[in-house]
Amino acid sequence: MTAASGVDQSPEVMLSADVLVVGGGLSATWAAITAAEAGVGVVLVDKGYCGASGVAATAGVGHWLVPPEFAAREAAMSARAVQGGSITDRSWQERVLDETWRRLPQLGEWGYAYAKDQRNQPVLRLGHAPHYLRFLRSRAERLGVKILDHSPALELLTDSDGQVAGASGYQLRQAQHWQVRAGAVVLATGGCTWKSKSLGGDVNTGDGQLFGAEVGAELSGMEFSGFYGIVPKSTSMDKNGYYGFATFTREDGSVIDGALFASRLPLLRASLEGPVFAQFDRAPRENWQTMRGAMPNFFMVMDKLRIDPFMQRFAVEFVLEGTVRGTGGLRAVDYDCSSGVSGLYVAGDVASREKIVGGATGAGAPNASWAVSSGTWAGKAAAVHARKQAACTGRLSGAGRVGLRPSGSAERGLDSHEALRVVQAELLPVSKNALRTGVGLRSSLTVLDSLWRDAEAGLTGVGRDLVRAREAAAMLAMGRWAYTSGLSRTETRVMHARTDFPERDPAQQHRILVGGLDRVWTKPDSVLPVLGGDWQAA
Repeated sequence: MTAASGVDQSPEVMLSADVLVVGGGLSATWAAITAAEAGVGVVLVDKGYCGASGVAATAGVGHWLVPPEFAAREAAMSARAVQGGSITDRSWQERVLDETWRRLPQLGEWGYAYAKDQRNQPVLRLGHAPHYLRFLRSRAERLGVKILDHSPALELLTDSDGQVAGASGYQLRQAQHWQVRAGAVVLATGGCTWKSKSLGGDVNTGDGQLFGAEVGAELSGMEFSGFYGIVPKSTSMDKNGYYGFATFTREDGSVIDGALFASRLPLLRASLEGPVFAQFDRAPRENWQTMRGAMPNFFMVMDKLRIDPFMQRFAVEFVLEGTVRGTGGLRAVDYDCSSGVSGLYVAGDVASREKIVGGATGAGAPNASWAVSSGTWAGKAAAVHARKQAACTGRLSGAGRVGLRPSGSAERGLDSHEALRVVQAELLPVSKNALRTGVGLRSSLTVLDSLWRDAEAGLTGVGRDLVRAREAAAMLAMGRWAYTSGLSRTETRVMHARTDFPERDPAQQHRILVGGLDRVWTKPDSVLPVLGGDWQAA
């Protein structure tokens, strides 16, 4: 079965680079640009089309952009700390704000066509993320970055010392395998939505997190992975920001008590009892046209449905946005976004954002700033690391296993579609992932752990099916890490809701690390949250 898959045969496309960036969204392009600016050779590989795929391409382009004024920065960081359950880190928040404030104006220097705000000041075009991402792609190409589109990675490669030295994957359109040798690798593959049909999220299957864990990297914040976006019924339009102006009601018109955009639990509980409706009746009339212009894709859908969300209530549903809007992912162990594994760096949603937003959603602006900042740091550090490495000419080993190299016989094969169906049955329901109990988490983990053993024995494929098999393996691993972390946190803290432990426990004001493949483990992060301090002293 292994030989038939092609993963251990000589690839048709063989490249080398100083830095390999895996991913094609906001953090990936910033990482590639930064590495190329440092004068090293860069290859970028994307599962989709770099500049148009993933959740960023469908989002707004607002950033957590705060002027370098003490009071404003202090208020912004303190607010995120409180909203995030007091497990943030002030120094990381400071650095994100500083880097974003420094980096974004460079877009104008590169020729980005800014829009103008009411004060005639240049701003990124709200609602025009494709324009922003296409510009970053063109900037990367002008700097000499070689881009492979529709070329998902399947695994990382390591040298004889265990250092990450590249990756291999499959080109979907050319139906051929590729391999890139590199002095350093930046993982920027995004989060995981478990193929819930959230907008732009089907390419976000946790691939990078699995790749990192396979070479020994740890994850953090995976219990904060159960974020559900609000969508108009029978659509995938999970643009959440304007629901802050909404009143939520039941079918009979009664208002759902305590239901606010920032407080999802009453909404999610109500959704288990019957239909839920929303109306943007708290939005000032004078802002309606501005709101339409700032989020045109949302209103395009509403217009097609012949619904005026300001004047009419409309049925809503809830779609799992997982670690894309949640916050868990690979742990950045240092300010250079190192994964703790030599030669491997992390950026964007593939990494945990707990240190800047805690257990709350990073939504759009903080996550976008994290993408810019972490992409910059990871790209720079990867370039520095690559310059120090002698060219590796020896044999490289593939680190991947489940979904690539099954341990069992062909008779024990596992279909990737069936594996996905089982994973989604445990991860997608609100009753299991949003409203958690110890009994429910253990029950789901029993199913997922059993599926992992079956996947070890017989999950693989050929061509596109090999890509699907690795996606299924990644989503399965992400589910096990999320629920094991959720079982360890015996309290309710922001996004993580344990109905059997409904209160916050001051003794659990720490981050939780998780890792392992065959045997999943958790432990408290020895680096405690830092909530105070003068941002100027960082």
